[in-house]
Amino acid sequence: MRKYVILILTIASFTACKNDKKTDETVSKSYDQNDGLITMKGDFIYFADAAVLQTKNEIYGVVVDDKMHELAEAVKSYQNEETDMVPVTVRVKRFEKSPEEEGWQYRVEIKEVLKVEAPNPEQKDIIKLGN
Repeated sequence: MRKYVILILTIASFTACKNDKKTDETVSKSYDQNDGLITMKGDFIYFADAAVLQTKNEIYGVVVDDKMHELAEAVKSYQNEETDMVPVTVRVKRFEKSPEEEGWQYRVEIKEVLKVEAPNPEQKDIIKLGN
């Protein structure tokens, strides 16, 4: 009888525990929302009125707007030089450029900035030109 009481109390204590998920604005950013946007991770640079997002497989021209300027400001603190590319994770709307425009085949419009990271200082793929 005593074993049954302990077993019932144990089961009752486990079922009474809740896994409450706190909603926080910083946690609400999702990588896979079903809203037509895609999440991209790559290196970002904004230089001389042109913005570029380079992923592992593709290079995208970035639409210059308020969200892009917001990302450019966040990236500045990680750049040692203006030409340094900084790793970012963003949610974007991807589309093909019109045939009349110059540049890469696809463009992206930044809709949400998820993460800005410090560049890897041990990465040795930097080319510098000098006199």
